[in-house]
Amino acid sequence: MGAKIFGFIQGFLLDLPRSSLAIGAASVRSKQEYVGDPPIVHLASPKIGTLLCSLSPSQSMFKIGFVKMGNIASSLVVDLALDEIAERTDLEMRVLSSGPKMTQKEAEASAELKAWGPQMVVIIGPNAATPGQTAARGLFKGLPTLVISDGPTKKDARDAMAAEGFGYIILPVDPLIGAKREFLDPAEMSLFNSDALKVLAACGAVRLVQEEIDKAMGAVAAGNPKLPTILATPEKCAERMEFSNSYARAKAVGALYMAQTVATIDAQACFRLKELESIAFAAAAGHEVMRAAARLADEARELEKAGDTISRKPHARSGELMKKTKLLEKPEKI
Repeated sequence: MGAKIFGFIQGFLLDLPRSSLAIGAASVRSKQEYVGDPPIVHLASPKIGTLLCSLSPSQSMFKIGFVKMGNIASSLVVDLALDEIAERTDLEMRVLSSGPKMTQKEAEASAELKAWGPQMVVIIGPNAATPGQTAARGLFKGLPTLVISDGPTKKDARDAMAAEGFGYIILPVDPLIGAKREFLDPAEMSLFNSDALKVLAACGAVRLVQEEIDKAMGAVAAGNPKLPTILATPEKCAERMEFSNSYARAKAVGALYMAQTVATIDAQACFRLKELESIAFAAAAGHEVMRAAARLADEARELEKAGDTISRKPHARSGELMKKTKLLEKPEKI
């Protein structure tokens, strides 16, 4: 449908007299008001006589699909981080989410994404070793597929995924939530995820995931698919943020280690403890550590702000990464 609409608009414009054509750059909505189709072209007053022919049908874009089964904090931004201001012209996305559930029934439903014809798939959610996650991966065998999860952390389990042809980014720093009715309600769930996401964003985990997906898409598009196999330690994550201040980097690493510890505490509440008091105290303790980690992550970023040395890496419209450090300098392509 996108290609047909594009062809119709282009043909219509080419048939008009040159003096009647005027398409200003501002007339192509930069914040796209469409899903999958090319931008809407608006005719301006017939004065300039300029035809903008740089649009291309959506079929020329790289197609990446996301399967979100269950939730980890990274799930909230894994797709958004690839096109943070919605202006990339090289990328088309589809997201299939099963909400908080991640059983084999949800895995079977993820097959809907295959009909769209993605060139690469990202499956994200808790514990990639669970039956639901395993079944979902099986549906996309033979297609470049990247698994993003908080586990398994054991090398044998990770090697088994790689042997089956799957890439992976395991994030022990994206911790288990205290998912017990005795403690968790919608407000607490939202607060925990916001604290976790602050740590992941400020301390480098979000950038690590985004950069590795960008690299993988480039490799697939070039016909040489190479997927990452990374156990994302606190040190690896913090390195991606290119901290200038040594104390800021130390705080970031500390916050990430605290986030890892949260999973250990919350696992007690979720799977081992039986009494209400024990469950509630353990879950609350885990969430308090997450809150403290978020404050430490915020301190790390504030130190970088004070020196005007925050590393920023936005995407160009073409999808290439750009970089800047000073607040008032323009980003340049890397």
